[in-house]
Amino acid sequence: MEFDISYTNQEITPWGGMVFLRQMLGKIGFKSQVENCIDLPQPGSNRGYSPVSIIESFLVSIWCGANRFMHTEVTRHDEALKKIFGWKQSPAQDVYKRYFARFTQVTNQQVSDHFYSWIFNSVQFDNYTLDCDSSVLTRYGEQQGAKRGYNPHKPGRASHNPIIAFVSDVKLVANLWLRSGNTGSAEGFIPFLEDTFTKLQNKNISLLRLDSGFFGKDVFDYLEEKEKPINYIVATRFYEPIQRIIAGNQVWTTLDEGIEISELQYKGQLWNKPRRMIVVRQKIEKRPKAAGKMLKLFQDEDYYRQYRYSAYITNLSLSAADVWRLYHGRGDAENRICSLRI
Repeated sequence: MEFDISYTNQEITPWGGMVFLRQMLGKIGFKSQVENCIDLPQPGSNRGYSPVSIIESFLVSIWCGANRFMHTEVTRHDEALKKIFGWKQSPAQDVYKRYFARFTQVTNQQVSDHFYSWIFNSVQFDNYTLDCDSSVLTRYGEQQGAKRGYNPHKPGRASHNPIIAFVSDVKLVANLWLRSGNTGSAEGFIPFLEDTFTKLQNKNISLLRLDSGFFGKDVFDYLEEKEKPINYIVATRFYEPIQRIIAGNQVWTTLDEGIEISELQYKGQLWNKPRRMIVVRQKIEKRPKAAGKMLKLFQDEDYYRQYRYSAYITNLSLSAADVWRLYHGRGDAENRICSLRI
């Protein structure tokens, strides 16, 4: 195959696709929202870059693949990219460092409330399904807040433990707190939920789905005692009493080949009332890739080694099968976490 090779005096860029992102920012009114956010730090002099210029150019650098401040120099010197976004000049990496260093915890909270509320008020959709999850981000430098904690991928390595809320229906992040690596999954979870509900103040949460890291009486009580209670499905932790109740259960309904489901009442030692528990067991012989856990208390007994179990506490009145299927959709949260790590 033959190619024609020629030369041009015009600026060229590998980031030509940014034209469409510029059009998107214009359509959603991004610049006006930044200008209207009174909580953003302002430049210290008349010659300083405006918050709009700093934030827009920083976002563009991230879209072009930057994951360190020094990478922003690549987009800074791209003349064609400047023309696409109408920049006379683009900030140097030190400008970004100085600007973001001026953010405090209070500023972070106020600015995030402004932009999250703007995004979700712009979405013509209501009755959301909210998923919350935590993750582990391994760190290799001296980043603030990076501490040793539970790290299944790099034991002993310092990390952060972010907690994230997702709106499954529209594939959007509703809230994110970056926590130290020695923080447990449920630590500070209720304040995080309250902050998330504030950001979604004009929207209804029809269902909250949580994994077993958030299993606990305080979470259940909080969700049930709100002025407008929240429907929830929470995966159970396989404590000894729960394993014994599941092992003693004799009533199972077949859903499909190798899948059975049951419904029980469970009351934790400190709980003031019993709650509905849905239990699913899958036969390993029929479904070798089935998710779930084995009953470790009974792992020496052949009968229980045949199955993997999963269990959920819920206040929904739907059928047990529908509750399980609803929770099963939560798996998409893992895809969102992977996307945020990139």
